Amino acid sequence: MDQELKTKYMEALEEVEDPELGVDIVNLGLVYDTELEEGVLKVTMTLTAMGCPLAGTIANDVKNALIDFDEVNDVDVNIVWNPPWTKDKMSRYAKIALGIQ
Repeated sequence: MDQELKTKYMEALEEVEDPELGVDIVNLGLVYDTELEEGVLKVTMTLTAMGCPLAGTIANDVKNALIDFDEVNDVDVNIVWNPPWTKDKMSRYAKIALGIQ
């Protein structure tokens, strides 16, 4: 997949906020990859904690943010735990928004 499409998808995912933190999942560093194959956009991502009660909500928001692209027929959200998420994956913006040094 070309970089332009990946950029479009990441920009759309910046509209998806973690409901508990109020910061988007891209700046939190939760999205690891997007890959389009035969109309199915696979999003590989993680969450800030295993057993997150809002995992289903976030996955649904991811699907809704991406399904309207012409080339996307379906969205598959693959939540992984490796590599584990750490605060180091957060953007400077997210760290400032959450008051993290």
